[in-house]
Amino acid sequence: MSVNDRALIGREVAGYYIEDLIGKGGMAVVYLAVDPRLNRRVALKILNPLLGEDDRFRQRFVLESRTVASMDHPNIIPIYEADSADDGTLYIAMRYVDGPDLRKIFYDRGPMTVSQVNRIFAQVAAALDTAHAHDLIHRDVKPANILIAAHTEGDHAYLTDFGITKHRTSLSGLTQTDQFIGTPRYMAPEQINKEHIDGRCDQYALACVVYEALAGQLPFQRDNEIALLWAHLAEAPTPLTTLRPDLPLEVDGVMMRALAKSPEQRYDTCAQFIAELRDAISGTSQPYEFARVAPTEETRRRQPKPGGGKGILIGAAVAIVTIIALVAVLATVLRGGDDWTAQKGSAAVPIAFEHPADWSLQQQADVFVVASPHADEFRTLFATPVTADWATANETIKNTPEEATGFYAQTLDTLDPRGGAQQLQETLQSSLPGKVSVFSEVVQVSVGGQPAVRLEGSIADPQRGGQLDFTGWAVERADEPALVIYFCAPSRCDNALANRFIRSVSFPE
Repeated sequence: MSVNDRALIGREVAGYYIEDLIGKGGMAVVYLAVDPRLNRRVALKILNPLLGEDDRFRQRFVLESRTVASMDHPNIIPIYEADSADDGTLYIAMRYVDGPDLRKIFYDRGPMTVSQVNRIFAQVAAALDTAHAHDLIHRDVKPANILIAAHTEGDHAYLTDFGITKHRTSLSGLTQTDQFIGTPRYMAPEQINKEHIDGRCDQYALACVVYEALAGQLPFQRDNEIALLWAHLAEAPTPLTTLRPDLPLEVDGVMMRALAKSPEQRYDTCAQFIAELRDAISGTSQPYEFARVAPTEETRRRQPKPGGGKGILIGAAVAIVTIIALVAVLATVLRGGDDWTAQKGSAAVPIAFEHPADWSLQQQADVFVVASPHADEFRTLFATPVTADWATANETIKNTPEEATGFYAQTLDTLDPRGGAQQLQETLQSSLPGKVSVFSEVVQVSVGGQPAVRLEGSIADPQRGGQLDFTGWAVERADEPALVIYFCAPSRCDNALANRFIRSVSFPE
């Protein structure tokens, strides 16, 4: 079964009847479903089938999901069931929360008030500390995984997405296939470095979210993943009070401690971090000095001996080599390889980008350009959006789905990047072939140095059922808005490919 296919709507999976799609990520799709046994709505997360092919992952997934289900905490989303369906599909059924996540709140409202931050993040910190007490590390604390439900007593926070956690006895944030689990914008240095991790990596991520909640931006904002990961490893964040001058200077000390590169320098618990932040905001805290943190045995070994100038130089050289090697590995992973070629744009389609060298490139008059292993085939498909003939494309999607992929770019005067998901869907419906569905919130990003929004969706053949999933970016430009798209066969999407593509996009003068 394809977890990326909206065709599951109206069907039954593991005894649950799927009503709608809530959202999706690289590892799973979340549906709104009904449990007829108890007549209640649930959020049903269905994991990518590729994850279920690893027997050790399957065992750990079920075990740790049941551990999460056993935790009775008001701020941890209740899990009703976690198991493998008859066809091998891994799924989790959990409480459905009818409310936004923090990502949407940040996008809609900008920075939060101090009272909101104190109230919401005290709940999230308590949830994380409870998980850590059960020897579970979340590893992907981010705004999208914090749901907010309105209660008579005030906003109630739920920490979710515990389905792929990790015991603190494990190393790093990697799966058996060496894929990062986590989000680079919120990832602790020790996760990036493949070092031993514990609950303090969640504290670092929580501090990133708190910083974003107060400042309206992340502590590290860079143009690409390599620069972003480097910043987490080696750079200091902008002091929060330079962005929120209404906050006391003591807040900077608290944030710097929670965002320390070394986990030994952070707080013992997430609750302690939030309590110190609250006291700093209210003016009752003491300034924090890093020298107060007692060194561990590991950090003692790292400290230079008297007169050890040569040792310092050698240690620095080793550290530099290690970081360079790490960045090189990450660059290869995140770029998806080096055998790419440049498309410089044209007067008709003034959008430049890179694409794999073994793909071909086709331009449709003065309307759009497409790069793909089957560029002519998809140029024909995209050329007639209203009366599109999907026959040839459907054959590729069915027989060689790994080749049913490509990049598409055009300028479009009817496109409004600020119009919201519904308006964007309506614009795309008139510009793309087949039936267009958008099944994600729009997310503000930057493309080629220009403000843009990203959204995910699908285009489908209404007659024969063929489908392509896509990630699209609507970009604001002085002359005319631009639309750039990465498309792929369902369940064959490659995030690394999409990321390299969008990082290469520019708009020649």
